[in-house]
Amino acid sequence: MKRTNIAGTELDSSSLSLGGVALGSKLDEEQSFRLMDAYVDFGGNMVDTAQVYANWLPIEPSVSERTIGKWMKLRGNRSRLIVTTKGAHPDLSTMQVSRLSREEIASDIEGSLRRLQVDCIDLYWLHRDDPAKDAGEIIESLNEQAKAGNIRYFGCSNWSAARIREAQAYAAARGLQGFAANQMMWSLAEVDRSKQGDPTLVAMDEETMRLHTETGIAAIPYSSQAQGIFSKLASGALTFDDEKLAPMYRTDGNRRRLERIKQLAAERSLTIAQVVLGYLLSQPFPTIPIVGCYTVEQLQECVEADAVRLSEEQLAFLVK
Repeated sequence: MKRTNIAGTELDSSSLSLGGVALGSKLDEEQSFRLMDAYVDFGGNMVDTAQVYANWLPIEPSVSERTIGKWMKLRGNRSRLIVTTKGAHPDLSTMQVSRLSREEIASDIEGSLRRLQVDCIDLYWLHRDDPAKDAGEIIESLNEQAKAGNIRYFGCSNWSAARIREAQAYAAARGLQGFAANQMMWSLAEVDRSKQGDPTLVAMDEETMRLHTETGIAAIPYSSQAQGIFSKLASGALTFDDEKLAPMYRTDGNRRRLERIKQLAAERSLTIAQVVLGYLLSQPFPTIPIVGCYTVEQLQECVEADAVRLSEEQLAFLVK
C-alpha cells in the first residue's frame, strides 16, 4: 500500500487503516491475528481500535485493545506500526454524560497503554465531544498527556467542524499542539440523519469538507464502505426494502448512487468496493479510510483499491 503523511506529524500511514471493532470478539484471537498479519503483509501499519470496543458484549472489557496488544507483543512489530486508539467515550449506559475531564482522559490513556502493552500511543483520539465543554480545556488536557510522553499526537472523532475550528484556534494562539486528524462517519453513501440510530455520531458534511480542504487536516473515515451496502445491493444479497439495511441508508439518493457506482465500476473494470474506496482515496486532502474486514479475502479486495484514483468529474458524477 502507498503511504500517506498525516499533515503536521511524523506519521506516514498506509493508505488504508484496518478496523478493529471485531478483533477478539466477532473474530476470535486466531482469526484476529491472521487478519492483522495479512494486513501488515499487504503493507498496512495502522489498526484502528478504541477503549470501548467491544464493551457492548458480555466479554472481557476492551477486548480489541487487548487483542492488538497481545499480537504486537508476540510479533515484536510495534516499531513498524502507528499505534492508535480512542478514548473519552461516555459509559454505554449513560451516553448523555460526557467523559472529557482532565482526569478521565488521563485514566483512559493509562488503561489503553496497559492493554496495548506500549509506552506511548502514536495517535490518540477523543471518541466523542461535549459541545458544552470549553474546547481549550480539552486541548490543554491532551497537551499535558503529550508532554508527559504518553501520546505523540492526537485527533478527534465525531466532532463538528465548528468545534474543531474552535480547538485549533485555541491551540494556535498559545503555541500548543492541535488536532492532527479527524475521524468521522463518511462513505459514498448518503446518510439520512433523521434515522441515524446514534445521535452522537458525526457524519461528513459540507462544512467539514470545507475544513479539510482549507486546512489539509487528515480525514480518517469510519464506516467507509457503509457496512458494504453497495456491494451487497449490487450482488442481490440485499435490497433497499430489506430490514437488514440500516434505515439511515434507505434513501432515493443511494438508489441513484448505486446505479452510478455500477456504471463507473463497469467502465473502469473495478469492483463495487474499489469504486467506493476509490472515492475516498481520491479526495483533495489526505484521506485514510478505515476498512472493516472479517476475512483476508475481503481485505485483499480493499487493498486493491489502493491503486484506484478517480477524476474530479468522476467524483462529481458519483454524488450528483
